Parts: sequence; structure tokens; C-alpha cells
Amino acid sequence: MEAGAALVASDLRTAERLLRAHLRDDPFDVAAIRMMAELAGRLGRYRDAEALLRRALELAPGFRPARSNLATVLHRQNRSAEALAELDRLLADEPDNPTHENLKAAALGRIGEFEEAIALYESVLAKAPDQPKIWMSYGHVLKTVGRQPDAIAAYRRAIALRPGLGEVWWSLANLKTVRFSEEDVAAMQEALAGPVLSEDDRLHLHFALGKALEDRGDASPSFRHYVQGNAIRRVQLPYDPAETDEQVARAMAIYTSDFFAVRAGWGCPAPDPIFVLGMPRAGSTLIEQILASHSQVEGTMELPDIPALAARIGAGGTPIGELTPDQVRALGEEYLDRTRIQRKTDRPFFIDKLPNNWAHVGLIRLILPNAKIVDARRHPLASCFSNFKQHFARGQSFTYGLEDVGLYYAAYVRLMAHFDRVLPGAVHRVIYEGLVDDTEREIRALLAALGLPFEEPCLRFWETDRAVRTASSEQVRRPINRDGLEPWKPFDPWLEPLRTALGEVLDAYPEIPAACSFPSPRP
Repeated sequence: MEAGAALVASDLRTAERLLRAHLRDDPFDVAAIRMMAELAGRLGRYRDAEALLRRALELAPGFRPARSNLATVLHRQNRSAEALAELDRLLADEPDNPTHENLKAAALGRIGEFEEAIALYESVLAKAPDQPKIWMSYGHVLKTVGRQPDAIAAYRRAIALRPGLGEVWWSLANLKTVRFSEEDVAAMQEALAGPVLSEDDRLHLHFALGKALEDRGDASPSFRHYVQGNAIRRVQLPYDPAETDEQVARAMAIYTSDFFAVRAGWGCPAPDPIFVLGMPRAGSTLIEQILASHSQVEGTMELPDIPALAARIGAGGTPIGELTPDQVRALGEEYLDRTRIQRKTDRPFFIDKLPNNWAHVGLIRLILPNAKIVDARRHPLASCFSNFKQHFARGQSFTYGLEDVGLYYAAYVRLMAHFDRVLPGAVHRVIYEGLVDDTEREIRALLAALGLPFEEPCLRFWETDRAVRTASSEQVRRPINRDGLEPWKPFDPWLEPLRTALGEVLDAYPEIPAACSFPSPRP
């Protein structure tokens, strides 16, 4: 009971001390094991939480709360198929349990089964119509499949139930096509001034108000809200630019011309993946939509699998330079196995558009030498400021400070320039402004670089009916336009820290600055 009270109070240290002492005396207490798993989950130690929950279920197979927790932990590790298997066991015993249905809907959305997810959300809301967060999740999946009016209605229903729910206000703003009314702005300001508001609600409201005021042309108050929202998030999600610089330096030292020459012919030969990478908010969703309009290419989502493989190699596994040919090939095959659940058609190629994969180009080229790589690049000020005013649901910790995002962009350019030298022609670069200025020329060049024949639907990509799971979902459902080409200009008086951090990268764009053209370091 004392440990439970400590968990409720978020006194995790006390809870852990009490639970460890109790489990030493009674190692078979499944309730205490489950509480220890909750503690591990709160600390982000999902593997530990999973092991504890599996132990509890080994001792008590019918312990449904532990199985429900296990499904949640698996979902949080992007292991949706395993989570769904546990949820199906739970729903077999409790077919109308809205908690299980809600989590199953989220897991189905993660693997692209959107219509089934929508049906489940509707089932849950029919039984529990006064749940604002479920209305919000329902709105998310409706947005993903292109049902924007229905998504807006779901978000509005959530706001009506809980006006201070900042995330749903941001979800409306994040559609990019909604223009808030005076009444909306007043409601957000009133919620922000309320006496009881979580930091998460507060930061979401700041980002939403920043967008609302930006749309009205009020740059100064808009920027203040963006700064305040970013400041809250930066405390929650600290970022150290030195770590990115070290990661880039290691990659440049490892992945040399000689490294790849020695390993020619290694890796899984499958040509299926097309990696679209670069900075977030640089046009990767647009490129994905163009390519997914081709009869041979399937769009999926921002897949987490390459970073997961990289993290495993870096966490005490065999160093990348010591992997055998069989191990390298196995990694490529594992990537294909992990991503197969995302493929819903028989098209021969599929897109992985996780932008942050730029940091793993060397690993991609090693384990999947026939995969194609597309670098989506946008003007540094446009890309970086778009990231600064964008609140991301997960990750992207570098976006919450102008200096941080500028340094990150410069590191990205530096590493991609390295791969241009050691793997000439392996990466096809699409400059966003060039795509806007001469769309057909750039699309033809892109398809040619990928070895795909030209197809007319790629020019009319906005007519392609498919799910889009990023912040640009509504923007790619209309023809290319120049509306957001220079989003930083109204905010230019406050962007000096960003300009300084970018340095020569800004001055040289779209070319590569001389500082990035030095010979590669040797290991």
C-alpha cells in the first residue's frame, strides 16, 4: 500500500525501495511484480518492464491487469503485432472492455490498419462518449486517412468536453489548414491563464496559439508563444549538440571508401526499400506522396526499425567494423522482416521516410546495398524554423532551441557531404525549392534516379488516396504551391541565433560549404 501511494505521488525512489524490500521477502507476489514493472515503464525501461510482466504472467496466467500492461509496453516498443496478440487474448475474455479496445485501435493504427482502428474507436466512443482523449485519438486516425472534416469534428468534440486539453488544440493547429477564430484564440488564452494546467497542456497551448497568431500576421506575440512552448519542452527533452557531433564524427571515421570496398557484395541484396531522409519539415512527406503515386511503390510511414538496429549494435553488440558477411546480411534481412507488417500491397518497392535516418546512411548502405536513398533538403532557415514552431509528439529533441536546430542541420549537411564523397551517386538529393519551381523536371529526375519509369499520376500526387501519418498530411493532399516557401521571413528579427549556428551552411545553400569538403577522417 505504501509503494502504491508512492507511485501515485510519483515518488519513484521510495516506491522502488519499498517494492524491492517486499519482493525479497515474497518474490512470488504478482501484484508487487506488476507494480515494479509500472515503475520500470515510467522510467522508460521497457525491456525491464516486459521481463517483469512476463514473470507475473508465468506465475499467474490469468492476471489480466498484467497482460494489459504487457500489451501497453509492447506497443510502446513499436512491437505492435505482439501487442495485438496480447490484446486479442484479453478481448476474448472481455470483448466489450473499452480500455483494451482503445489500445488495440492505437496498435492497429501503428501498423496501418486504419479502417479497423476507426471502427474500434467508434465502438469505444459509443460506450464512453465523454472521453476527450479518445475523441482526440479518433480525430488523429480520421486525419490520417484524409477525412479532415470528420477529424475536425472529433477534435472539436474533445475541446467541448475539456477546453484545457492543450494537445487537442495543437492537433487542430497541426492540420495546417484550420484557421482559428477570435473565439478560439480567446478560449486558448483563457485555458492558458487557468490556475490548474499541466506542463504538457501548457506547451501545447503555446504552440497552438503561436500558429493561430502567425496565421493572423501577429509575428511578435506568435514568436513569444513559440519560444515559451519550446522552453517547456526543452526542459522535458534535453538535447546536447555535442552528442550529435560525436555521432557524425564516428560515422565519418568508420564509413570510408575503403570500408565499403572491402565489404562489396555483403548485405541483403533485396532492392525493396526506398529511404527518404533528411531534416524533418523538409519535404519528405511530399516526396513520399509523389513516389506512392507510382504503381510500383508503396508508401508506409516513418519506420523506427533502422534506429532500433543501430541502437542494438551500439549497445554492447559486435562493433560495426567487426561484423561478418553473414551477420551483415542477417541485419538486412531482419530489417525486411520487421517492416513486412507495414506492407499492405504487392508493389515491389516500399518507402521508409524516417527523416532521422540520415544519421544511419552508412548502416543502410552496408546491410541493404541495393536500397535507394533520397535526401530531402530544404532551405536552412525554412527547414529549421519550421522545426522550431512544430511540436513533435515523440523525439526530435533538437528542435526546441534555435541554436540547437541550426547546429543539427549543419551536422546533417556535414555527414551527407561525407557520403557524397565516399559513395558517389548513392544518394539522390531533392532540393525542395527546385521541386516547387519545376515540379515535372524534378519528379522525372527522382524517378530516373530510382530506376523507375515515369508515370503521369506522380505529377498529380494529390489525387492519390492513401493514409498519411505526418504533420504534412493535409498539405500533400493539394497541388504544390509556394505558400510556405519562406515561413521564417516574418520572424527574421529574432533568428540571429539560428543564423549563427548554421554558419557557412546557410551562406552556401543549396551548395555544400567548403568546410564540408575536407577529406574524410581515417579511423
